[in-house]
Amino acid sequence: MADVDMDNGDSLKRKRSGSTSSIDGNLPPSSRRRSTSPRISKVDFAKVNDADPARRAERERQLAARVAAMELEKSNNTKEKAPDQEYDAKAEFAKLLSTRSGGVYMPPARLRALQEAAAGDKTSQEFQRLSWDALRKSITGIVNRVNINNIKLIVPELFSENLIRGRGLFARSIMKAQSSSLPFTPVFAALVAIINTKLPQVSELVLTRLISQFRKAFKRNDKIVCHSTTTFIAHLVNQAVAHEIIALQILVLLLERPTDDSIEIAVGFMREVGAFLAENSPVANATVYERFRAVLNEGSISHRVQYMIEVLMQVRKDKYKDNPILPEGLDLVEEDEQITHRVQLEEELQVQEGLNIFKVDPDFLQNEEKYKSIKNEILGEDSDEDSGSEEASSDEEDSEVEEKEGIEDQTGTNLVNLRRTIYLTIMNALNYEEAVHKLLKVQLSEGEEIEMVNMIIECCSQERSYSTFYGLIGERFSKLNRVWTECFETAFNNYYTTIHRYETNRLRNIARFFGHLFASDSISWVGLECIKINEDDTTSSSRIFVKIMMNEMMESMGLKTLSERFKDDEVKRACQGMFPTDVPKNTRFSINYFTSIGLGVVTEEMREWLKNAPKLIMEQRRAMLEQESSSDSDSSSDSSSDSDSSDSSDSDSIDSRRHRRRSSTPPVRRQPSASREPRDSRGPPRGRSISRTPPPSRGRRRDDTPPRSQRNSSMHIKRDAGGRSPPPDDTLPSRRRPSPTSSRSRSPPPYSKPKYSRARSDSRKHSRSPRRDDRNRKHRDQEPDRRRTSPPPRRETREYERRR
Repeated sequence: MADVDMDNGDSLKRKRSGSTSSIDGNLPPSSRRRSTSPRISKVDFAKVNDADPARRAERERQLAARVAAMELEKSNNTKEKAPDQEYDAKAEFAKLLSTRSGGVYMPPARLRALQEAAAGDKTSQEFQRLSWDALRKSITGIVNRVNINNIKLIVPELFSENLIRGRGLFARSIMKAQSSSLPFTPVFAALVAIINTKLPQVSELVLTRLISQFRKAFKRNDKIVCHSTTTFIAHLVNQAVAHEIIALQILVLLLERPTDDSIEIAVGFMREVGAFLAENSPVANATVYERFRAVLNEGSISHRVQYMIEVLMQVRKDKYKDNPILPEGLDLVEEDEQITHRVQLEEELQVQEGLNIFKVDPDFLQNEEKYKSIKNEILGEDSDEDSGSEEASSDEEDSEVEEKEGIEDQTGTNLVNLRRTIYLTIMNALNYEEAVHKLLKVQLSEGEEIEMVNMIIECCSQERSYSTFYGLIGERFSKLNRVWTECFETAFNNYYTTIHRYETNRLRNIARFFGHLFASDSISWVGLECIKINEDDTTSSSRIFVKIMMNEMMESMGLKTLSERFKDDEVKRACQGMFPTDVPKNTRFSINYFTSIGLGVVTEEMREWLKNAPKLIMEQRRAMLEQESSSDSDSSSDSSSDSDSSDSSDSDSIDSRRHRRRSSTPPVRRQPSASREPRDSRGPPRGRSISRTPPPSRGRRRDDTPPRSQRNSSMHIKRDAGGRSPPPDDTLPSRRRPSPTSSRSRSPPPYSKPKYSRARSDSRKHSRSPRRDDRNRKHRDQEPDRRRTSPPPRRETREYERRR
């Protein structure tokens, strides 16, 4: 039975396997199985392989039902998808309308879907909003692509857009592009001049906004915005878009109350518009230069700005050869076709900020048709097809640009490549002018200017010796734009804070680099406020850095000019840390430091203050004491009790000192009879026994030995009190040869202590023992500042040592 069960078990296991080769002969043959297998016709699904025909039929039926259910579900989903899509489109439109113009990025696929959904009703708010966003992107892209080479191709693309509806967008885009790239200002001015011939209201809006922006920036003392705005206005005057009266009004405003910033802006403005004024308004031009000459003679401005005025005078002598009225390739408008706008500086301006914001136009289709006719008049009849394709391509390019702008590099690869480019540019330049010209062409994003400055300083520090090549590069950058000046001032603060990390050669190069910038007034001297010359806030590296930098400034400016510059009120306030007058200790340190580096002239005020410092301190103390006496009537009694306690503490300290000196003397040498004998009866101190007086180093270490003045004073006090005291260090007994008679007569009996041996008692017969010699020699080694040398050892001592 067990065998049968095992066989049945094996057969069951073989039946469960999916393999047909393991099936026994109990099943019907293959020909019969194929003939009797049921087939379901016209059903498209996978066949099921099963040995049992009934089970296979059931599985095929279930599979067919499942496929039919899936097809039914798909059909239901397609029916429900249409209202969902309509709901999503409405939600997207609501989201788009609730945001400001240009506030949300939308992928191109979703944008096309919204355009298709809104194309049904072109007067709807959704369609107008989509067309407004497309107009904004198109105008911005066209303005950003314009240059001298393609301006003739860009103008038709720009006229194909509705500039009347989007004139606010155009004005904002071109002003933003010009402020970010000043070298392209003549190109933008030529583009405005071309548009002015056909659509003068657009160029008038641009000019009005520029004047308004200049007035706001001038009131805020925003030098950068004033410089960019005046540059744009100057080129619009050159293109005859604006009248020259606006240029003269700006110059009068800038030169009325001259400051460093206003004169710098005026000089830059005159370099751009001077040739036009010299040709069209020579009298006004001469008046302006007379005012410049008067400001230069007054001397109320800095040397850097005076130098800029002198350069402007030279540019005038050269007849503005580097600043022509119309650059080559930008004289694109005939004089008869140009329209000149007389917008003045003080009049009320219509800025029309509402043109930058989307508003629903009830006559949208009619206005579009009107502009279409205007465009056909400007460009011709055959420009419609080209405009459609160009619009689509520009939209795709804008979308690609926006997608790329969304990617941020977090690995620092762009920064490394930027530093490599700057380094190679500096190394390949022949002179500093070529280096500056090439470095200005390097594309920098916002905030990367400090990387340019740091790379210039690092390249300077890597040189074997300092080269003025780098100093001239830094000077030229600082005088080009205020942004570079602020970057160099920030770099000076950072490098001074971390100067201890650099080796001596790099420290020297960096110090001379910043010395050149300060001496040439490239950066403000207010940046010196981070330097504090005192013992606590300086290190050896920072002191060396300041020394080298000040020597470089003295060589460039001269000692007299440098000292006069430090007496300026603004510089004096900034340099309070360098010339401290708060604590006499810091003042002395600063005086000693600047005197040691050869700049004692700049310490005169500190020396005067230091002379009067005790009087000031005494006056302050006297005032404090008067206040205390007036506030507390018992202060006198408290002060007397304090003085009594101090006297008692002094007497206690003297007594304790006596007790220590007496206790440090061995008991074997305490003989009151010897202390009471008069000093003259026994002869000079040379005749005293050495064994009576122990050396000072026996009971005290070197660190515990008080100064000589204190020891002498304590000895005198003890002698006056009648006590016994050892002689001073200058009269050590071990250094004098006593007479043998006095040593034998005054030597005390040997001290009966077990550790003293017979040799020690015998050695008392001699005036000096070898052990005492060793102790005295050790004491002399520990006190190397003694000038008196000890005599050679006695003859008896040498014999005694030889005998031992």
